Amino acid sequence: MTAYSKIAAELPLPSGNFIDGRFQPCASGRTFETVNPYDGAVVAKLPASDTGDVDTAVASARKTFESGVWADMHPGARKEVLSELADLIMDNLQELAVMEALDAGKPITDCLHIDVPETATCIRWHGEVQDKLYDQIAPSAPDGLGLIVREPVGVVAAVLPWNFPLMMMAWKIGPALATGNSVVVKPAEQTSLTALRLAELAVAAGVPAGVLNVITGMGPDVGAPLGRHMNVDALTFTGSTSTGRLFLEYSAQSNLKEVCLEMGGKSAAVILSDARDIDRIAEVQANAIFWNMDENCTANSRIIVHEDHHDALIEAMVRQVSDWTPGNQLEAETRTGPLVSDTHFSKVLYLRLRFQGRI
Repeated sequence: MTAYSKIAAELPLPSGNFIDGRFQPCASGRTFETVNPYDGAVVAKLPASDTGDVDTAVASARKTFESGVWADMHPGARKEVLSELADLIMDNLQELAVMEALDAGKPITDCLHIDVPETATCIRWHGEVQDKLYDQIAPSAPDGLGLIVREPVGVVAAVLPWNFPLMMMAWKIGPALATGNSVVVKPAEQTSLTALRLAELAVAAGVPAGVLNVITGMGPDVGAPLGRHMNVDALTFTGSTSTGRLFLEYSAQSNLKEVCLEMGGKSAAVILSDARDIDRIAEVQANAIFWNMDENCTANSRIIVHEDHHDALIEAMVRQVSDWTPGNQLEAETRTGPLVSDTHFSKVLYLRLRFQGRI
């Protein structure tokens, strides 16, 4: 057993939704399993929430927002709380890194050196900026005064992807919390553990109960009700284009809530004839496509290369790939962990076989 496997075996894993500052089961009592994508072992059983649980979480967020306990707090005070949260994230670096690796299949070294530190940095940055942003006075006649002010929108729903669970949560809750909003997070069902733990740490840092809530479950049962909810003022989503389209429809069907979408994409690298350092280019391109098991919407999945460099680039990339050790994500030498789920593996395999003309 590796050192990180031992930590994983002893982790106190969350098992409930985090609503109003505490863990609690969903109303139905139903659960679903989250598994280790390396060996399929069940890691935890989490609430299979539904519309009723969404209503409970949104009601908690709304009540807390309207109380003003967070929204009316001085920006400098919110900064201090979020700075404390960033500190707690780093204090719990190993726990969060192992939890993220165990749940998502991400190499433990990436979680230790990238995902968890970047999560703390993002939270800290948004907290720090709050007492340094100024509003504006609009041009007006001497007898008029026009003000442009920043105000929290209210209750923000955040629907997360599975490829960067902690980092994507930070990207969404960082600005939302820093500006005084209350938030309801729906993590991907494949990777919910660190979202729940982060919400618990937020309360420990001083974020009032009810400001940050996390509910687990499937997209149709939790994500869609959040999108249609009349008491959600804004929704932010990262994921597939098809699901992003649905959130725009849900907004139109409900209260025209603000929607912020970051959807699927494909990136290409273009290598021209005047390129010089092919070995360095190969190093960059290998990292761009294979980092995070290619589970990255900015992965350079296409390389457009001038024929003068074609053969040399392929040879150099083959040499680079030979150093990417696949295996158990909890082993320090592993550079490529398992794909996040059997479903995703089947999709990748199908696309590969189709590209090769074998199906």
